[in-house]
Amino acid sequence: MAAPIRFGFLGAGFVAAVHAEALREVEGAEIRAVYSRSAARAQAFARRHGAALGTDDWRRVVCSADIDAVLVMLPNFLHAEVACAAAAERKHVLVEKPLCLSLAEADAMISACRGAGVLLGYGEQLCFTPKYERLRELAGEGAFGRVFHLRQSEKHSGPHADWFWDVRQSGGGALMDMGCHAFGWFRHFLGPAYRPVEVLCRCDTLVHTERTRGEDHALAVVVFENDGGDRVLAHAEEAWTRLGGMDDRAEVHGTGGVGSADLFQGGSALVYSEAGYGYALEKAGSTRGWTFALAEEVHQQGYPHELRQFAEAIRRGGEPRQTGEDGRAVLELLLASYASAGRGAAVRLPFRADPAPERPVDLWRPVDG
Repeated sequence: MAAPIRFGFLGAGFVAAVHAEALREVEGAEIRAVYSRSAARAQAFARRHGAALGTDDWRRVVCSADIDAVLVMLPNFLHAEVACAAAAERKHVLVEKPLCLSLAEADAMISACRGAGVLLGYGEQLCFTPKYERLRELAGEGAFGRVFHLRQSEKHSGPHADWFWDVRQSGGGALMDMGCHAFGWFRHFLGPAYRPVEVLCRCDTLVHTERTRGEDHALAVVVFENDGGDRVLAHAEEAWTRLGGMDDRAEVHGTGGVGSADLFQGGSALVYSEAGYGYALEKAGSTRGWTFALAEEVHQQGYPHELRQFAEAIRRGGEPRQTGEDGRAVLELLLASYASAGRGAAVRLPFRADPAPERPVDLWRPVDG
């Protein structure tokens, strides 16, 4: 039996608890150490999840000989420093979204991990979510014809972590928090044949004006194009202004059909296909017209799938599905979106701000201005 992949958790908050639960579903992986800025919180988390070490010194985790990989779930402004330090200790690195706060930091992280011969994974679970993956598979089968419009929306009343309200730590608001999900999913769904060429974005602070300098509502449209001149309009809507819980859904529109998936409701994607697709559902004579395209009902958010794939990449070699380069590409779209919101005009891609801002949100609303 292969030795387990030993993870060090850098962070012990809400998303760390989600990942700890997901890791239970990954055979041959375990938590060995936990860091939190609160020693008591780190130790309590470690006891709860069977880790040997709980500490308020992240360097103890990064430098531990008992760790193969670290999962970085810290405030965004710390991602680059911690990831580069872990690479120097020959630890594989999986970073929760967003990757970091600047393209220079992203390049440093990619270079550090590549130079050390370790993996740099980017934590975008929507690229593993069963219902969203079912939509992508159906698109590959031609069920929707030529896809020309994508939409991904995530809305809730605000982040669990208090630090995310502080743009000096987070780099931005709802767009930084959740727009990265949409941009990452768009790129994954369309694949390398399509490249982003333009972004138009609007940011506003509509409700939480007393709590944050960041935006609590953002609308962004990314234009993707392939070498044949086909264009896809990809629409992201992200908000910290919705009461009543999480709303997270995706839509696909094509010349031959449409599909939609709600991340938290039901166990299938709703599909309309004029041509039909691969197999007929039970008690359905055809997949033409409206059907419910089934996905597995367990693990709907994709976290166990993401961690399992990263562990397998460590064990067998090869790249994780979402790499540091993918995280960098998403960050570029975030930066271009903030620049578009600041200018009130579309921004062409590729994009690099000159001079580079201290944090992405500064391109829209300078924190110190």
